[in-house]
Parts: sequence; structure tokens; C-alpha cells
Amino acid sequence: MKYLSVVETAKKWNMPERTVRNYCAEGKIPGAFLTGKTWNIPVDAVKPGRINAVAAKPKSLLDSLKAEQAAKTSGGIYHKVQVDLTYNSNHIEGSRLTHEQTRYIFETNTIGFSTGSINVDDIVETANHFKCIDMILERAKYALSESFIKELHRSLKNGTSDSRRNWFVVGGYKRLPNEVGGRETTSPERVSAEMRALLETYNAIQEKTLDDIITFHVRFETIHPFQDGNGRIGRLIMFKECLGNDIVPFIIDDAMKMFYYRGLQEWNSEKGYLRDTILAAQDDFKKYLDYFRIAY
Repeated sequence: MKYLSVVETAKKWNMPERTVRNYCAEGKIPGAFLTGKTWNIPVDAVKPGRINAVAAKPKSLLDSLKAEQAAKTSGGIYHKVQVDLTYNSNHIEGSRLTHEQTRYIFETNTIGFSTGSINVDDIVETANHFKCIDMILERAKYALSESFIKELHRSLKNGTSDSRRNWFVVGGYKRLPNEVGGRETTSPERVSAEMRALLETYNAIQEKTLDDIITFHVRFETIHPFQDGNGRIGRLIMFKECLGNDIVPFIIDDAMKMFYYRGLQEWNSEKGYLRDTILAAQDDFKKYLDYFRIAY
């Protein structure tokens, strides 16, 4: 069997290269496959027939994200999620990179900043967070597991200054006690057992609701299983679980930080604070979906 490239196929079918890539990513060209980052298209492949534009669109947000990821679409919902989720989640944890700098790193995979000094960890963790988002898209429909959560942490903290400290475990639970917001968290000796219990309870829920996802998040942050990176891992998990359960996801904007923290602290006594903050963030995300014409 002989194969053509996207460029050759686009010329043959007299259509844009991006359209051909989208056809490949959406499985509309039987026999097309990826080698590295290059699509191989059977020489005898038939040009997909004309179909209704609405029907041609991916059926869900997750489908849209995966299709744009595979096609390397610029300026779409995948691009928006990568930049906004990474910027806000990192900024909540103290990153000094601006939104523009975050976008520049995502789009060019270079630094190129000319003003002021930049913390290397901020740059490394930004690039790593992009990879983490790809991981949650790939595993969105899979049940949560300890191994996957640890893999997220390993990807987020790989190559940082923390990873060179002998007391810090990259991709593993904490060795030293830590606090969050001045409150004690689960002791290192009890983390494994409490994480297993949390996942067992959560995964037993057949039809997960937004409140189930929030409750998991609050408990995860209370356990605080890792030495650092818990907030970002927790918010990545929430985004993944919303996608996997057909719930509109959300991005906690840095401007919402204090409301978000208050909601975490008060959840067990008053669920309204955190729920309202997340519903507001969800409404903001729906504006993205409306703009990109993605149904929800």
C-alpha cells in the first residue's frame, strides 16, 4: 500500500491542508494513520463526501478538544483551554508569568522575554502543565486512579528545582507534613490509605454530578497528598471529570482565588460559597463554548 502526505492529498483533492488533517483526526479517512506527527493517507483513499456543516462538527466539547489537538488548530477552544487553564491555575499558586507570556510559550515553545527576570520553575511548570492538559483529554473517560494522579504530578513537577531536592518525591506522595491556608492536612503516613478510600468512594458513584466532583476536590485538597502541586493537580482532575461526565467544565480565574479558597474552607459547613464560585466560572466557560459554537 502506498501512502500520501497531507500536502499531497490536499493538492489531489483541491482542498486546504487543515481540512485534510481534520478529516484524518476525526476518522473520516479510512486507513489514515499517524507516524510521529505526520499523517499517512492511503493513495486510493476516497475524498469524504460533502456533509451538512452542523453534522460535520464534533459532537461534544471533548471531541472538539481532541480534534483540534490532533489537527494542531490555532485559535480554537483547545488553544483557549491550554492557555487560560494553565495561566490561571499556575497564577493562583504564585507564578509570575503573564497571560501573554503563557500564550507565547504555548504557541512558540520558546521564551523570548526581554523585560525583567523570570523564575525558571514558572517556565518549566507552564510547559509541563500543557502536557498535563493533553493527558486529561486522553484519559477523560477513564476512571480516576492513584497511578494516573501520580503520573499527572510527575509530569507537572518534572525538571523543576523541587525535583532536585532529596526530600521531594516527584510523582509520589509527600514525605513531610504540610499545611494549606494555615490548616493541617493528612499526615504522610496516612495519605495512601485516605487516597485509596477517597477514590473507592468516588468511583462507586455511577452518575456523577457537579457536587460529587467538587466534594472529591475538597477532600483531595484536605488530604493534600503531594508536597507541592496539589492545587493544580486538583483543578486538572476537576476539568477531566467534568469532561468525562458530560458536565460543562470550568476554569477558576485568578481573580476568583479568594472566593475559591473561602469555598474550600467552608464546604463542609456551607456548600454555597464554593458551589456559587464554580457555577460562575462555569457560566464564563459557557461563553467560550457559545463563541466557538460548541453545544452543551
